[in-house]
Amino acid sequence: MGYAMTTTLDTPFDRAVEDVRSALGDQGFGVLTEIDLAGTLKEKIDADIAPQVILGACRPPLAHAAVQAEPSIGLLLPCNVVVRSLEDGRTAVEAMDPRVMVTVTGNEALGEVAADAHARLDAALAALGGTAGN
Repeated sequence: MGYAMTTTLDTPFDRAVEDVRSALGDQGFGVLTEIDLAGTLKEKIDADIAPQVILGACRPPLAHAAVQAEPSIGLLLPCNVVVRSLEDGRTAVEAMDPRVMVTVTGNEALGEVAADAHARLDAALAALGGTAGN
């Protein structure tokens, strides 16, 4: 199993970020954190990369169920979703596959939570109308 769920959009970066937030919201996820990776790297080490943000998405009922099954699961939360500018005005959207939580922890009790989170993230990515990746 790979660790990422991906789609590529024929949408400019700024619009894609808005669309991703909306698609996540439609699946019951809120965005708890937003890290401007390009801005941070520029500020801290004067490195230039294409625009890229990491959105920390959370659906509280899923997070609660995960913590009940595996108290240390907070190390793998929230669900990270990366929105990254590509060439020619396209944008990549990548989400960490929540099923990796089961693999990393070896805790099969997380299976149902991970499957639900995966289905919701998959639906959010599909709703964006891009070209699916790995």
